[in-house]
Amino acid sequence: MNRLLLLVLYPHQERILTMKSLTVLLAFAMFSAAALAQSLPAGHPSVEARSAGKSTPDAQLPQKGKVLSALDAKPYIYLEVAQNKKTLWLAATAVPVKKGDVIRFDNGMVMNNFHSKTLNRTFPSVLFVNRVTVTKE
Repeated sequence: MNRLLLLVLYPHQERILTMKSLTVLLAFAMFSAAALAQSLPAGHPSVEARSAGKSTPDAQLPQKGKVLSALDAKPYIYLEVAQNKKTLWLAATAVPVKKGDVIRFDNGMVMNNFHSKTLNRTFPSVLFVNRVTVTKE
């Protein structure tokens, strides 16, 4: 027999793949690799930029505020932020910020009467956000 045979075992049965089946499988693998290598749509942040911690476009971070204070609670940070003449607390993954910085952040999720064990403090309301970036505004 000149055909390459590959035995693939399934529960309770055997199946033999022929050279034709292997060719189709190889073509599918190459098509999949080519699809992954294509560029992202215009305006989409690159995968490298996101993993390197670079900021996302402002449209994806609709909220903006000025940092009044920051409490470090590794690996998180609690930020007291002034926004539209109101003060609110944010909780996010630690980012380098300081008093006076203008930040952008996502809409997040509010938790009322949240107690931080690390800080041994209860906040009347905390907005837990996925991302915070310092802007130059």
